[in-house]
Amino acid sequence: MPGTSPKEVTELLAAWSDGDRSALDKLLPLVEDELHRLAHRYMSHEREDHTLQTTALMNEAYLKLIDQKVVHWNNRAHFFGIAARIMRRILIDHARKHLGAQRGGGKTISLDDVAVVSYDRAAELVALDDALATLGKIDERKGRVVEMRYFGGLSMEEIAEVLGVSPDTITRDWRRAKAFLRRELSQN
Repeated sequence: MPGTSPKEVTELLAAWSDGDRSALDKLLPLVEDELHRLAHRYMSHEREDHTLQTTALMNEAYLKLIDQKVVHWNNRAHFFGIAARIMRRILIDHARKHLGAQRGGGKTISLDDVAVVSYDRAAELVALDDALATLGKIDERKGRVVEMRYFGGLSMEEIAEVLGVSPDTITRDWRRAKAFLRRELSQN
C-alpha cells in the first residue's frame, strides 16, 4: 500500500503478536499487495491451467499466517520471510500430492531456475525441497537464507536484519548454500 512504512507494519505485527486482534485487521490491507506479488512470483511461470492459482496461493498462505500462535513477529522482513516459507511449503505439498512417491528420476535443476518451476517440473521442485531440507539440517541459517532470498525475494540487507547478522555474512551464506544445493541436485 502506497505510503505505508515498514515501521508501521512492524508496529502492527508487534501488536498482533501481543494479542491485539484489531492490529491484524489493520495489517491485512497493508500487506495484501506484497503477499500477492510474492504469490505471483511463485506462480508466474506455472502452466495457465495449473490447479493452484496466485490468489488461491496467497489466500492459503494468509490463512496459515494468521494461524501462527507462537510467532513473535520481529518486523516486516520476518513476516514476509515466514510468508515465503509457507508458500513454498504449500507448493511442495501440492507437488508431492500430484507426484506421489516419484522423485526426480535423474533430472537436475539449476538453483537459478528454482523460481520458474513449472507444473511439469514438480519432481524437480520436490528434489530441491529435499536438498534444502538436507542443507537446513547441516546449517539452518543457510537454509533460511535460501528460503528468504530465492523464495521470498528479500534483499541481502532484509535477510541480515531478520537473522541478526551482517549483509556480508548473508552474502557468504548465499554463495555457499548455492554451491551446496548445486552439488546435491547434481547427484540426483
